[in-house]
Amino acid sequence: MSKTVTLRLDDAVYQRFRVMAERDNRPLPNFIETAVLRYLEREEYVDEFEMEEIRANRSLNAGIERGLADAEAQRVQVS
Repeated sequence: MSKTVTLRLDDAVYQRFRVMAERDNRPLPNFIETAVLRYLEREEYVDEFEMEEIRANRSLNAGIERGLADAEAQRVQVS
């Protein structure tokens, strides 16, 4: 179910959004929603090069595996 959100924008920001929405031939709310979704996708996921660095980092992966095992066993480490 969709929700309505009220958003206050500075006049300059509003004008930039409005111009970009017109260029994309879409309503302003749709432009803002699409822009936010693109931002979230970019921030939530790593690109293929970053993922390869993560996979290649043995100490990081060993720590993740230990953490998963501790979580499954419901062990808590106290520092």
